[in-house]
Amino acid sequence: MIYKVYDALKNNNLIQQKVGNRIKFYEYPPTKDMQGVYIVIDPIDTPKPGDYADNKWLTDEYLYQIDVWSKKLQDTQSVAKEVRQIMWAELGFSQDSTGPDEFDKDTGIYRDARRYRGKEYVNI
Repeated sequence: MIYKVYDALKNNNLIQQKVGNRIKFYEYPPTKDMQGVYIVIDPIDTPKPGDYADNKWLTDEYLYQIDVWSKKLQDTQSVAKEVRQIMWAELGFSQDSTGPDEFDKDTGIYRDARRYRGKEYVNI
């Protein structure tokens, strides 16, 4: 599923324009000389079975935190809103909760972190 999230984000026009190839898994950007916008996809929990029928599970449920980092507040906010739209419209993930929405004055970096919960049908 993490690759489906990555591909959905990567194939979006706004994200291609603002982020390019700076979409990472688990890996946070270096903050010292950061340029541009970064997206970090971070699984919060391992997939768990859900939606049962005939004593079998039908779906795997996922929880991801997706961070957007940049030195421009407007870029951070616009990309974070686009991520939310993609997660809902293309993958059926709803925003579960929020993480940090912060500004680090030492590095000049804005960070918007949101958590998304969704599921995918499994073939069992």
